Amino acid sequence: MKTKSQKKLKRHPRSMNRLPQGPGGGIELLLIHNVEDLGRQGEVVEVRPGYAYNYLLPHGMATFATDHHKRMVDKHRAKLQALERDHQADLRKRAAEIAKQSVTIEANATEDGHLYGSVGAPEIVAALKKSEIHLATDQIRLEGVLKELGLYTVKFRLSSEVEGELKVWVVPIVGSGE
Repeated sequence: MKTKSQKKLKRHPRSMNRLPQGPGGGIELLLIHNVEDLGRQGEVVEVRPGYAYNYLLPHGMATFATDHHKRMVDKHRAKLQALERDHQADLRKRAAEIAKQSVTIEANATEDGHLYGSVGAPEIVAALKKSEIHLATDQIRLEGVLKELGLYTVKFRLSSEVEGELKVWVVPIVGSGE
């Protein structure tokens, strides 16, 4: 009778097709899109297998870094860089237009100017939407919620390279019965 160590172990289907491994033992992937805190489009990065299989590959953000894919990217790198420069220029222009705007948000407040609630990124995004400016709440960079009436300078981020500032006025709600 064979012992456990003598039995032939079945291999997982993934392990039969060896993936391109980097020097650190992770999987080498070629980024199809820019991934914040990882790399830019066209770069070869090394990530852990779980991050590759559970996030990057299913979302179409990366592909396996084969020699064929690397050659294709090398051929198209100049075109990709030109497209990226144009995209960044458009984002800078949009950031300049947004920075020219000022947003007014009405909120319930005490006579001392303290808000009963607070103003956060969702309220700022809703006020911007009224001005036909569309940002996501994660693009607004607040150091904390706004809890008093006044003028605030709020930072926003359109990409890893393009940031700007926006003026936000927090004013008391005007009474309708006086």
